[in-house]
Amino acid sequence: MYYVQESDNPNSILNRLNIVRLKQDKIILPIQKEKISSKKARKLAEKTKKILKKTNCHKLILSKEIKRQEDYKNYLYTYSIDIVEGKWLFGILSYQLLEYIISKKNIKKEETTVSILVNDISDPILENMKQIIKEYKRVNVVTQHFEKFKKIEEQILKQEGIMINISNNKKKSISKSKIVLNVDFPTELINQYNLQEDAIIINLRGNVKINKKRFNGININDYEISFRDREDFEYDKNNLYDKKDRYEARIFQNQPFSYIEKKLKKDQVKIVKLIGNRTII
Repeated sequence: MYYVQESDNPNSILNRLNIVRLKQDKIILPIQKEKISSKKARKLAEKTKKILKKTNCHKLILSKEIKRQEDYKNYLYTYSIDIVEGKWLFGILSYQLLEYIISKKNIKKEETTVSILVNDISDPILENMKQIIKEYKRVNVVTQHFEKFKKIEEQILKQEGIMINISNNKKKSISKSKIVLNVDFPTELINQYNLQEDAIIINLRGNVKINKKRFNGININDYEISFRDREDFEYDKNNLYDKKDRYEARIFQNQPFSYIEKKLKKDQVKIVKLIGNRTII
């Protein structure tokens, strides 16, 4: 795992020659807060790739500033480099996300309709769905794979006394939902559905745009967390990196959900900010 960050010591020679420095597990790019050209971004990405190839590493964490360099990020993606952005952790925290919104927006659970948009289901998403359906009495599951979810309902959920409403009606499925938990619907798909004008939409995969003219709600694509600092977490003293990225990078994702859940509780992981198109919750 390497951390990529901007230089804290501007040097015209390093900048002009596009010299990328490696300091322990930090890759330091010769840029600061300026937006770099696509040509420079490509050169820096190529040099980053060479460093990773030498160590057989394919995973990076980008500083907040480097994340803003879209061209650099896109070149890294073309090289099949894995950039940790907290999206896996976002899905793990699905239930906590709803509880956070309910608390911050003073919404009554018993009066709230929640819709979950999902096509492919993982164990963490299924476990979160169970908890959500138990706590929120009015829950819709919207999917294009109706038969798959009917089978899940029959084989798993009914054994635990959990009933769900499964549908894919583009006009009615989510039109009355105050909160929409979008697990994996892309922009072009979610915009085919009628939305409540003031709905709160949480996009677990991020980067989803709502193109509805009458939509005046909150479209959330990012978040931040807090957690209990330990010695091995005191790496980023200058707060250059998003905490959600640093935390996700340390988690072995193939562990059972129950183990991950206990670890989150032990580390006191909490949502502290949801970043929407219009506001921050």
